[in-house]
Amino acid sequence: MQKTDVIIVGGGLVGMSIAYGLALLGRQVSVLDEGDDAIRAARGNFGLLWVQGKGYGMSPYAQWTRDSVALWPRFAAALHADTGIDIHLRQAGGFQLCLSDAEMAEEAARLGWLREALDGDYPYELLDPVQLRNRLPGIGPDVVGGCFSPMDGHVNPLKLLRSLYAACQARGVKVINGHRVEAIEPDASGFRLQAGDQRWSARQVVLAAGLGNRSLGEQVGLDVPVQPNRGQILVTERLQPFLEYPTTYVRQTDEGTVQLGDSHESAGFDDGTGSRVMAAIARRAVQCFPLLGDVRLVRAWGALRVMSADGFPIYEMSQVCPGLSVVSCHSGVTLAAVHALRLAPWIAGDFDDPAVKPFGLHRFNSSMEMRHVG
Repeated sequence: MQKTDVIIVGGGLVGMSIAYGLALLGRQVSVLDEGDDAIRAARGNFGLLWVQGKGYGMSPYAQWTRDSVALWPRFAAALHADTGIDIHLRQAGGFQLCLSDAEMAEEAARLGWLREALDGDYPYELLDPVQLRNRLPGIGPDVVGGCFSPMDGHVNPLKLLRSLYAACQARGVKVINGHRVEAIEPDASGFRLQAGDQRWSARQVVLAAGLGNRSLGEQVGLDVPVQPNRGQILVTERLQPFLEYPTTYVRQTDEGTVQLGDSHESAGFDDGTGSRVMAAIARRAVQCFPLLGDVRLVRAWGALRVMSADGFPIYEMSQVCPGLSVVSCHSGVTLAAVHALRLAPWIAGDFDDPAVKPFGLHRFNSSMEMRHVG
């Protein structure tokens, strides 16, 4: 029996961000990760730090997202100090590009709702085609307008994950790969976990296993309503820098490649790719930036996002099994900073953060529509 203070089940961006936050507080932490066979949402991450439009219908999520991007410079500085790894954080703003008047009207309505919900503290600009082309040279004629938010940005998600692993290990976190947790059982001192022929004991357990949280939660009496949502991403050859700002469909990385994406599919647990969706992604990207019509695609992949029943994060401390927490979300990059610097202290019991309360499982037992929350 291996003993530790806190065990985190899941070594993706969510689990590692919380592990790092707990390590900053001096907690003894072990991370049990399934390894490369796991269904990894991080594989399909677009690398956006995105506020624009998030939280429509649930203002606490809009504020939580804003809080996270405000914490990102501090979070990135801490990671760099511990590892020396440059994760290429850029927070100069981002654009939502619209290819029809209907898209433009829908985006304007969303942003207007969010500005009102946050008492006017929600900066953005609605840009007509001329204004947009002055800001983003190379925009195609099919783009009818766009929205700019100075709150948005992007980061290299693979370097972020590498940095989190290095920083956690530098602060004494034990990352144990190749172990799929099969059983969780409360005991007098906390919890016992079983993975194959290995057993662990911990005072606290954090379930951050993505889609695995559903089956793990059932073992401790929690219904965690998460389901897979497939996204596909295309990557081009390296190009000369042409896109300083990220957009929701097209992002040029620090290495010069261009990522194309933003698909949403209900495909069960199939994380493959399909020519129909890939063609739609490529077509929209070329409409937005015609210069992409002549470049080569070098990679394509699919990945499964972790989506809750209402699309918003789940943060729960079990009342039935004190010491057990559940964390599920689909914005592991955007929320990494707030997970490390605010959610981890909440999990540790250092303070009761009222901003976390709206994200509990209680909301799924209520007949109230989420659009009325907050």
